[in-house]
Amino acid sequence: MPELAIRDDRANGLLEAYEGGQVVGRIAYFTLDGTPAALVAVHTVVEPEHEGKGIAGALVREFYARAGREGVPVVPLCPYAAKWAARHPDEAPEAPAEPVRAAEQQLKAHPQLG
Repeated sequence: MPELAIRDDRANGLLEAYEGGQVVGRIAYFTLDGTPAALVAVHTVVEPEHEGKGIAGALVREFYARAGREGVPVVPLCPYAAKWAARHPDEAPEAPAEPVRAAEQQLKAHPQLG
């Protein structure tokens, strides 16, 4: 099996997993800038032929790690990311209420982000 590489395309709001040079999974996200700042996971998708390989979990783990390196929380509006976070509380600290509210309001005001 080819090695999995994860790349952040911040300009397009995509954290992408590559295997053999092809995109096999992605997290669609947006950033909350200012106060409160956060990374907001909206959707996690793995190509059907690559499901069951742990790609979605690797993407969410890296998403939380990137947020940690940036010093901002993750708001997991994506159901998969939220379930993953609940199963891995040591790697996925719960976001404070304020950025969660701000992220939900931004998504409601700009549904194209989802």
